[in-house]
Amino acid sequence: MAANPFFPEDLYELARRVIEENKAVGRMVSVAESCTGGLVCAALTEIPGSSAVLDRGFVTYSNEAKMEMLGVHSDIIDSFGAVSPATAWAMAQGAIAKSRADVSVAISGIAGPDGGSEMKPVGTVVFACARRGEEEINAEQKLLDGKSRAEIRHQAAIIALELLLP
Repeated sequence: MAANPFFPEDLYELARRVIEENKAVGRMVSVAESCTGGLVCAALTEIPGSSAVLDRGFVTYSNEAKMEMLGVHSDIIDSFGAVSPATAWAMAQGAIAKSRADVSVAISGIAGPDGGSEMKPVGTVVFACARRGEEEINAEQKLLDGKSRAEIRHQAAIIALELLLP
């Protein structure tokens, strides 16, 4: 396969798997991204045939966007912060509610180099995955060890894509 000029090989190949495997089971996906800023959605749309699988992507970088586009309640952000399992859970739930997707993944985090704290250092990223018709939404907080903003965003995109595999 020819090298892709836009994406690292691991990101491109995982996006290809997400498209192929979800297409094979007839499943649509959506993505709600904050710290990755559309990187996951861009990787998916780089794959030919992605329109059969990707319903839509939400880039909700600001708290206002999370509330307006995904219906995340301000109480959740005020109480737990934008980078929290509760907010990612609400983002994933909102992405399911506002799309035709069968599964949605949400990502929110601190890619750096600024913005971290002792409680939530740079590299703190939360992920949530929601499936239509299921009440349970899995949300998880991880501390990624990237040396740069680009490395943290790359690692976050990989994890998000893995969550979209059937």
